[in-house]
Amino acid sequence: MRQLTERKLVVASHNGGKLREFADLMGPFGIEAKSAKEYGLPEPDETGTTFEENAYIKAFAAAKATGLPALSDDSGLCIDALGGQPGVYTANWAETPEGGRDFGIAMQRAEVAMQEVGAVEPAQRTGRFVAVICIAWPDGHAEYFRGEAAGHLVWPPRGDKGFGYDPVFMPDGHDLTFGEMSAEQKHGWKPGQAEALSHRARAFQKFARAMLGSA
Repeated sequence: MRQLTERKLVVASHNGGKLREFADLMGPFGIEAKSAKEYGLPEPDETGTTFEENAYIKAFAAAKATGLPALSDDSGLCIDALGGQPGVYTANWAETPEGGRDFGIAMQRAEVAMQEVGAVEPAQRTGRFVAVICIAWPDGHAEYFRGEAAGHLVWPPRGDKGFGYDPVFMPDGHDLTFGEMSAEQKHGWKPGQAEALSHRARAFQKFARAMLGSA
């Protein structure tokens, strides 16, 4: 595994919610990170069919453009009753006719789809958030770190924290949705602690242990 020998990298995302979460996660490590948006980079088309492929597309595009290692993640919600949908198309479910994204629409779409297949009880509404972090170098080399958080979907949405589908996702062992949790509660992990909670924090925990020498 190639090591990260410098504490300067690009976060290959234009998503404000993801950028805030990565800033929270990277804070204890003294990483100097700027976003692809701050570099004025365009968002590449995510044409992959897996989280790994899409994460690589974004990370390598930023690394090639800046000459720095670049970190990206691709993440999504996989609902068991819907055969794993929306999966890699999680953000697409939020697209509006005007070309923007509205996750209120996305959550409603997911709920309607679950109702249509009779997924009304908590045991029928299970799913997981998945995040795959990719760190890519300008020469094309990449390393991957995958995190998952299992839970079930609630309705109506609860909480106004987080972003995306957080208000309808309740992780196993908790009685709050991600949308009701503070950033500290949602991540559930800092260096030296045993286990992260959110999918992104779990993926970052693996990245930190492998690349940054974290416990």
